[in-house]
Amino acid sequence: MNALRKNLPLFVTGAILVVLFGTAARLYDGFYSARVIVSLLSDNAFLGVAAVGMTLVIFSGGIDLSVGAVIGFTSIFTATLIVTKGVHPLLAWSLALLLGSALGAGMGALIHWFGIPPFLTTLAGMFFARGLAFWINTESIGVTHPLVEKLTNFDLALGDAVHLPAAALALLAVVLAGYVLAHHTRFGRTLLAVGGSEQSALLMGLPVGRTKIAVYALNGFLAALAGIVASLYTSSGNASAGLGLELDAIAVVVIGGTLLTGGRGHMVGTLLGVLIFGTIQAAILFDGRLSSWWMRIVVGALLLLFILLQRGLVRGMTKRA
Repeated sequence: MNALRKNLPLFVTGAILVVLFGTAARLYDGFYSARVIVSLLSDNAFLGVAAVGMTLVIFSGGIDLSVGAVIGFTSIFTATLIVTKGVHPLLAWSLALLLGSALGAGMGALIHWFGIPPFLTTLAGMFFARGLAFWINTESIGVTHPLVEKLTNFDLALGDAVHLPAAALALLAVVLAGYVLAHHTRFGRTLLAVGGSEQSALLMGLPVGRTKIAVYALNGFLAALAGIVASLYTSSGNASAGLGLELDAIAVVVIGGTLLTGGRGHMVGTLLGVLIFGTIQAAILFDGRLSSWWMRIVVGALLLLFILLQRGLVRGMTKRA
């Protein structure tokens, strides 16, 4: 019973995904197919990669508003290096991952050492990264390179009907790594302890400062990786890429059952949240009559539902305590 109560948000997320996908499959011919399921993963891969990093940050009781801007910066930065400077993609991507990690670590250090709220610190990071992106180039740049084309066209065949493209494989690999890190390592347990009560974590002798800096650095790394995935997906670099994606990532994490105040959540829930987001998007495309704003309306309603559910669970735990 305790396990059921603890994982109730995760079960609710799974049930909502089944209901949404099942309803769409009944309404639209061809929706229930391997092609659509693979598209849910590949089309939302960069959102999912960013959401994994956001999940880890929210585990610790923090927030990061800079991830969308880091995606845009990474996209235009790597495209500029590859196309106009002739830099090999592997080197360009490595530099972008290093810069993303450095920005994240810097924000984590400011949050820990100076006690600046994560909202304000990462808001400044968002403006900084987006400004750098537009400073590099305000125009979109098409990326043409043999390695880029090879990765863009790569897919893993799982039978005759299922072919997983590189973007979907990247998402699944990152979710798996995030799951292991969050739920089967000391680092993950420390994140949850810090998110549950930072003061208690300090009294237990846990490395709170080091953990905060590390999780923001890791989130910066994953945001940069999401930018690389987005660039490969579109075969271009764009300073506007990821605009507003930080809010989508937060919504996906909360819909996935992670407590917004930290200390509780599940990485599998984040993947389910990404699939819910993608299912709504795909259903609107299949319908052809609904505006894309309906996706925002449904996501907003689900977000409100999960916030209310989380509030109820927290109150229930407080009464039992």
